Amino acid sequence: MIGKNNNYQLHYSLNGSNKHPAILFLHGFMGKSLDFNIAISLLSENFYCLAVDLPGHGKTRVIGGEDCYTMPKTAQALITLLDDLEIDKCFLFGYSMGGRLALYMSLYFPSRFDKVVLESASPGLKHKLEREQRLQNDLQLAEKLQTTNFKDFLLNWYDRPLFKSLKDSLDFEQLIERRLDNNPVELAKSLRNIGTGNQPSLWEQLRKNKIPMLLLAGEYDDKFIAINREMASLCPQSKLEIIPKTGHNIHLENINKFVTVLRNFYCLAEN
Repeated sequence: MIGKNNNYQLHYSLNGSNKHPAILFLHGFMGKSLDFNIAISLLSENFYCLAVDLPGHGKTRVIGGEDCYTMPKTAQALITLLDDLEIDKCFLFGYSMGGRLALYMSLYFPSRFDKVVLESASPGLKHKLEREQRLQNDLQLAEKLQTTNFKDFLLNWYDRPLFKSLKDSLDFEQLIERRLDNNPVELAKSLRNIGTGNQPSLWEQLRKNKIPMLLLAGEYDDKFIAINREMASLCPQSKLEIIPKTGHNIHLENINKFVTVLRNFYCLAEN
């Protein structure tokens, strides 16, 4: 399905009954809404599941300028989509890039979300110099996306230690084929504008969060365990759960545990 406004044609899927509580799913960089198909098939009996291709990804098309790929503009577009679908409040889930976006939406649109799950996410970089250095790295990667063979780029991207457990846990060639459905020029626009280097730091705002928040990190993902432990220490409304025998991509590496965790957290007693 396509949700249209002046700047976007947002491609999304809806599964389940609108009489059930809604969950908005936000995927990671180079992913798309289809990444959650198996999870949604297991959750849609009890939840109304909305999954969106984020700007620069999948079948979503950006009609406006490049600033439409930024975090504030993307967040507002998603809120507009919720309005169009008459979803006043919902649960929110975000993975990695989608987790950073979900945290932003939680902090800037808190009245729209009952509970939030962030998988392998962060509040961005704390210091200006860190962000400037990361932005230069993101810009270089964006240039490679546009100028090198896309499949070679993907193979190099997933060759990092961060994704070792992912490669060991599923049909890796099938994953690469799914990623090849993306447009590298569009992905480069996303990386330049919503990458970690261009993201505003959310560390200070995190202290003010009032929404119940579950932070997920994989047992093998040391970097994000450390980040999420610090997040949990700053935010009284959050708690961290480390998922055994998984790395950065929990929802693909251990789908049954992932679904169980989401169902248990979202089904807890009303706030």
